[in-house]
Amino acid sequence: MQLVGPLTDRFGARRVVPLSAALCSAALILPALAGNRWTLGGALLVFGIGNGSLDVSMNTHAVRVEAEYKRPIMSAFHAVFSIGGVLAALVGARTLGWGWSTAATLTAVSLLALAVAAAVAPALLPQSGAASTPKRSPAEATTRRTTPLRIWALAALALMLMLSEGVANDWSALAMREVLDAPAATAALAYGAFAAAMTIGRFLTDRVAARFGPVAIVRYGSALAALALTMIVFSPSIPLTIAGWVLFGMGLSGSVPQLFSAAGHANPDAAGANVSRVAGLGYLGVLAGPAIIGPLTHLMPLNHTFLLPVAFCVIASLTAHVLRSEADPRDPVKTPRALAEHI
Repeated sequence: MQLVGPLTDRFGARRVVPLSAALCSAALILPALAGNRWTLGGALLVFGIGNGSLDVSMNTHAVRVEAEYKRPIMSAFHAVFSIGGVLAALVGARTLGWGWSTAATLTAVSLLALAVAAAVAPALLPQSGAASTPKRSPAEATTRRTTPLRIWALAALALMLMLSEGVANDWSALAMREVLDAPAATAALAYGAFAAAMTIGRFLTDRVAARFGPVAIVRYGSALAALALTMIVFSPSIPLTIAGWVLFGMGLSGSVPQLFSAAGHANPDAAGANVSRVAGLGYLGVLAGPAIIGPLTHLMPLNHTFLLPVAFCVIASLTAHVLRSEADPRDPVKTPRALAEHI
């Protein structure tokens, strides 16, 4: 992610997105061909490079599309990303039912993804920004390479919120089983409810962001997520817990896309580098979640460990003002439009 962000700024998303998509798609075959843990590790390393490259470059391109579109649309992109996860689960379940091998399934999906990447490449927006501007002086180049503190603040928020999101991914069903003694099928509804709420919320967020601004999305969304997760911690019943995961998903649904959007719009010439900072720390939060929550379960019940992400959501709610753009501190919603008009 950290390498591809600057490369996207230099060569443009129109070039980097198709290459990243091709690498990610082709690498999908490799885990099925692995014969031991070392080759599997190498295969996943290559796939991770492709996935991280695509994540940063396509989000950077989404920032550009949002600026051209002249209203918030980043959350809709992330909603389609969530739908992709659902479709992947359905495809995996269906092909297993048909008796396909893992290699056959991954090969078929890889070829399909390569075809999609080739088909959409011509529709990507042409290069603009850093690569098409005159060469800068050494002093200007040094200033441009320095990541502003505001970007690191957005990245820190991404870390906290994506760690909180990871709690639902990793622990929601297990907590239902351990704390409320729910059957396995019922426990699975916890994550299903969260994922469905996240997807629906992301489709709705853009209209809300256009009306009230990204600061409000993160401030009140994070506050709702904190209240919902607190309800889950102390819930005595399965229905109330499932309702809590629905509210938690709705609260978090629009926050991370706003962080990506704010980072990209902060400086169009360094959009890729800024998005890579936010995405990189955000995914570090996803990785850190199990490493933090797991050991805490030796000290307290699993549901009580959720008070840590509650605290993170509260911090995000209280510091949401960092999304406010200097260009228009009263109405950060219009930042994409203002940037497009300025360009």
